[in-house]
Amino acid sequence: MVQKHYVTYNQIHKLCQHSATRILQDFRPNLMIAIGGGGYVPARILRSFLKQPGTPNIPMQGIGLSLYEDLGRDDPEEAPGTKVTRTQWLDLSSLEMTNLIGKNILIVDEVDDTRTTLEYAVRELEKDVKEVTQKLGRTGEKTNFYIFVLHNKDKPKKGRLPDDMIQEGRYLAAETVPDWWICYPWEATDIDEHDRLVAEAPTSTNGSA
Repeated sequence: MVQKHYVTYNQIHKLCQHSATRILQDFRPNLMIAIGGGGYVPARILRSFLKQPGTPNIPMQGIGLSLYEDLGRDDPEEAPGTKVTRTQWLDLSSLEMTNLIGKNILIVDEVDDTRTTLEYAVRELEKDVKEVTQKLGRTGEKTNFYIFVLHNKDKPKKGRLPDDMIQEGRYLAAETVPDWWICYPWEATDIDEHDRLVAEAPTSTNGSA
């Protein structure tokens, strides 16, 4: 049976806070794209720590990608699927895409498990931005993508990110953990029970920020 790893909102808040310093030093994003649904909460928390004095909040957009399959049991655990499904995407005909050109874009998700979803998101966003860039004749403007995840599972990955993204350090995981099933608080239907399980877990499996 897969070991479960429970984390709290407090821990996630601190992971975002500690990671924001490096993101600002290395990348300075102009825009954030959260992968729903797990990326929405950390993206919103992270945005507070990325805001600089005298500047507006970094704009946020969302995309919906689904890879996991319900195991049919009465718990939040799911099994990785084999195909990425779009449930929400950017409108190629609107300002959403033109606003990406020439920007530093931070993609946020909660966990890097098989890396299949992240590979899909980066590949398709790069392709769409390139298409709009060429259409508008703005090929001199370089768009850069950076990834932030709360947890990276230490396991072989099925998906692959661009070599230059890894080489240039445009990937950041707040924590690298074993191949646990991570139970996030926004998935809990009883948050008090969730926090009780966190408190009762051994320190070695509970994680900390």
